[in-house]
Amino acid sequence: MEKAFTVKYKGLKTELKTELKTKCEVCEAFVPNADETNIPVLKDFVALWDIGATGTVITRNVAEQLGLKPVSKAKVFHVDGESYVNVYMIGIRIPPDVGFSSLRVTEGVLTGIDVLIGMDIISQGDFSITNSGGLTTFSFQHSATHCIDFVEEMKENGHTPLIAEKIPGRNDLCHCGSGKKYKHCHGKK
Repeated sequence: MEKAFTVKYKGLKTELKTELKTKCEVCEAFVPNADETNIPVLKDFVALWDIGATGTVITRNVAEQLGLKPVSKAKVFHVDGESYVNVYMIGIRIPPDVGFSSLRVTEGVLTGIDVLIGMDIISQGDFSITNSGGLTTFSFQHSATHCIDFVEEMKENGHTPLIAEKIPGRNDLCHCGSGKKYKHCHGKK
């Protein structure tokens, strides 16, 4: 079973800082056993996905609700400069089924969210944002299944893949670059 999720938003989003939010469940770190009977109680929080963040961050509220004890301190760099913060070990699950049982996170001040998901999680899989058909689609899968390379796809296919709302008219030039009309090239019936 693939561990993945997709979120769709109406309209084409040009600013996603408030849109890449998902529900997440957090618990103290644990070592999973085969039948998954030792998973601690998970509590619900709101997470924001941030490709500009090196690591995942939780608020003091999350640490207090879970009764977490700091395992160390770390120097972090942020928009207001730098500071030393508490470091915790957590388990995190992003429904329906993306999860990590032991993740090192730092404590931070976050507004409107409880968890900031950084590149330590994002880099463990495939992350995409697509704007098409009047929707913005945000998708993530844990453990990449293949390399995604749009440039290589265009080289192999000889053109950009057709999108339903961009199919040329019969008398338009063909999308393949041949210089022929679409009806005499890829539009032949």
